[in-house]
Amino acid sequence: MFRSGFVTVIGRPNVGKSTLLNQIIGEKISIISDKPQTTRNKIQLIYTAENCQIVFLDTPGIQMPKNKLGEYMLKISKETLQEVDVITFMVDTSIKTGKLDSYIIEQLKGIKTPIILLINKIDQVKKEDVAPLIEKYKNMNMFYDIIPISAKNGDNIERYIDSLIELLPEGPKYFPDDMITDQPERFIISEIIREKALENLHEEVPHGIFVDIEQISKRDDKEIIDVHAVIYCERESHKGIIIGKNGNMLKRIGKSARLDIERLMGSKTNLQLWVKVESNWREKESKVRYFGYK
Repeated sequence: MFRSGFVTVIGRPNVGKSTLLNQIIGEKISIISDKPQTTRNKIQLIYTAENCQIVFLDTPGIQMPKNKLGEYMLKISKETLQEVDVITFMVDTSIKTGKLDSYIIEQLKGIKTPIILLINKIDQVKKEDVAPLIEKYKNMNMFYDIIPISAKNGDNIERYIDSLIELLPEGPKYFPDDMITDQPERFIISEIIREKALENLHEEVPHGIFVDIEQISKRDDKEIIDVHAVIYCERESHKGIIIGKNGNMLKRIGKSARLDIERLMGSKTNLQLWVKVESNWREKESKVRYFGYK
């Protein structure tokens, strides 16, 4: 029997959702950062084996919105709960349930879709500290399965996949075997650049960044791909920080992004970056939609 279906992965920001999915797919598709609002879109990642095809939905971390972009992110995270065959709720090894985790648990209580709970980051605690966590969540009587994992190291990922297969219906293969995401190269490249900006910039600046890919072209005479991208930010002062003294910060972002883009494209890449200001775009619904969050 071939099983297939859709699985959403939800949780508060930075709990390890994108790390988990990149580990399962074996490629870096969803960007990873220790900053909130890293994942902004609903990204489909496709895992195909002999007996199954699982389409994972990587969604923004659930949090209380502070602007129009935040409202969009919360909306798509909630909507996916109604669209899937299985819900995966990810928490970490904190013994205390925080406000956002409690909020998510309340949202899940009235849902009939089966839920698998993943307790991530077990590589950071002692083995004896995991059992009380499992017992705590088991007493909620909400979860089809409770699995302690390390998304970073891959611990118990196979057990998680087996549990998903048990819940998925018999169904078709929705995507070709070699397809691992529904996102075009243009989107993945823009996300790589944004990830490198998140890694190198601090405080409020990264949250107001959007990366627009203006051009991707292959040269006729050489095995080189030219990528032209614009990093939009919300303030003139942020623009100065992104460029840095003598352009050093922009060079650093560009160099690290270029290496990942070359791995993705399998070709040498000439990456050209510009920085422009779009004042407070996250507050403006028209700009949020213009930048593709709709």
